[in-house]
Amino acid sequence: MTQEEDLQETGPERRRRLDLVIGIGTVVLVLDQLTKHWALNRLSGGRIVDVVGSLRFNLTYNTGASFSIGSESGIGPWVGVIALAVVVFLALGETSRSKWGAVAAGLIAGGAIGNLVDRAFRGDDGFMHGAVIDFIDLQWWPVFNIADAGVVVGAILLVIVSLRAP
Repeated sequence: MTQEEDLQETGPERRRRLDLVIGIGTVVLVLDQLTKHWALNRLSGGRIVDVVGSLRFNLTYNTGASFSIGSESGIGPWVGVIALAVVVFLALGETSRSKWGAVAAGLIAGGAIGNLVDRAFRGDDGFMHGAVIDFIDLQWWPVFNIADAGVVVGAILLVIVSLRAP
């Protein structure tokens, strides 16, 4: 078998990896939205829950990009749309040809969609004018959520997979 034949994938293999991207993305999205719903119900009104060490749950609203950068500029929704486009490219591209690449793409996709849902539907000023719900507060790092964690872990995994790819 030539190297070119070895690199070609079959339809079922491609479908399994796409299913993995969709499955992991869905799990991240559902966990993200469930935990944000919990945070809104339990942490509204300034309530803070100390968990362990410096970890606490503290509700914040992020109208900017990552880590609240550009909160007043209105770029937040566009960052989400661009992230989603990158995810589609990753999911269908070379990187997701490995199982771990597909896992990384799924983590990033679920996180990007989770925050995009917030921007689209969690605002009083209309579609795509909402704020992302953040609530995981380490007190030494910007407050984040499950979607953010999925994007960051997925990006790190993607870098590792890319470095190991032939």
